Amino acid sequence: MNYVEHHTTAAALRAFLEDMPFQRGSAEDAGRALHALIGAGLDRLPLPGQGNTSDRWRALGAVAAFDLSLIKLYEGHTDALAILAELGAAQPEHGTAWAVWAAEPPTARLSALGDPDAQTVLLHGTKSWCSGAASVTHALVTAWNERDEPVLAAVDLRNEGVRITDAGWQAVGMQASASVDVRFERVQAVRVGAPRAYVERPGFWHGGAGIAACWFGAAAGIASFVARDATHRAGPHKLAHLGVIDTTLSATAALLRETAALIDRTPHADAMAPAMRARIAAESAAALVITRAGRALGAAPLCRDAHFAQLMADLPVFIRQSHAERDEASLAERVIKEERTSWQL
Repeated sequence: MNYVEHHTTAAALRAFLEDMPFQRGSAEDAGRALHALIGAGLDRLPLPGQGNTSDRWRALGAVAAFDLSLIKLYEGHTDALAILAELGAAQPEHGTAWAVWAAEPPTARLSALGDPDAQTVLLHGTKSWCSGAASVTHALVTAWNERDEPVLAAVDLRNEGVRITDAGWQAVGMQASASVDVRFERVQAVRVGAPRAYVERPGFWHGGAGIAACWFGAAAGIASFVARDATHRAGPHKLAHLGVIDTTLSATAALLRETAALIDRTPHADAMAPAMRARIAAESAAALVITRAGRALGAAPLCRDAHFAQLMADLPVFIRQSHAERDEASLAERVIKEERTSWQL
């Protein structure tokens, strides 16, 4: 599979999604849509850091503007393909659907039992925040080996000992992502890379910045409703909201393009600071668009337009994948450490 020369474009994704039957808010439809995209070969995004990162992010943004529960699954699948490629693992079989489950809450810690130096491990314990658990066939999961080192393992979810629960998700927003708890009872899995390789690889922050592209894509999707409405029913207040939305999204898009170009120029460099900057900017832009769009359009589309209403319900939940002030403080610490206190054009 050549991700660089034969990759999916945002336009191809938009055209495919527009023609696909889809019920928003349905976990089953989100899963079916993921498999439809994979079956059509539309999961072949350019790998980050190989010259086409902005194209990859535009594709993620296009799916996010269509539906956020779907992008949660689609981004996880395409991220898994990128991780496997970066860590030198075999590419998945055609037609398989993958997830990346890397959340590490203190109440749900997954163990990788067996010889820490062996390629095969036994996963035991509970993994939380497992998006699309009932829809995907495989997952990359973070776990801890018997030396208490963090490892990444690839697991076939059809193996005996995997139990997908209906626990762990009560939010109305992003409900169709079905991010539930999954329990593993000594399930065989294959270690991917060396201990700590998952978090220490350059692509860790490339993927983190890709999430910002998803937030941005959804915010731009919401903004398009305001722009269309203002075209037909312009008023001074609505136009003022649209002007602020345009300014914010344009600035955020410029930063995302700059970040993508930086990743392509220096794919092996530490991208923590630029990725965090992009994420914080995209989160801020999303929050502003949500507020301004609601004020510009009022209750009618929130109550009568399924697409707009779903984006407005899902995006506030999705952006909480950020760590808010903790992320802002982490970026500031890096700025101080690098003595980057002069901002110039």
